[in-house]
Formats: sequence, C-alpha cells, structure tokens
Amino acid sequence: MLHSMSTTVEAASERSAAEVNEEIRALWRRSGGTLTTEQREVYQRLVLEWAQAAPHSDRAA
Repeated sequence: MLHSMSTTVEAASERSAAEVNEEIRALWRRSGGTLTTEQREVYQRLVLEWAQAAPHSDRAA
C-alpha cells in the first residue's frame, strides 16, 4: 500500500518544486517505468503542481 499524500489539496498547496519532483521520481520508481491509467493521472497532477511551484522556488531571484 504505497499511497502518497499528493492527491490531497492541503499537501499540494505547501510543497516546494523539489518535493513534488521527488514524488514524481518515486512514482516512476514504483511503476517500473510503465504508468497505469491511474498512475498517469497522478503524474499529470504532479507535473502541474511542480510547474506551479517551480516559479516561486526556482525563479524568485
């Protein structure tokens, strides 16, 4: 039962791009390189979350 908190809005709103990126990496490791339909939906949400977090943490300067 490897279920992540990434599907909750509360967790998503406070995470850095690095944290989201690590979860994306973990998803790929667990999947063995082939995402199921459900995993692909999680991946898409994570990528969107990462894209929203990245400008704040990576381009603030």
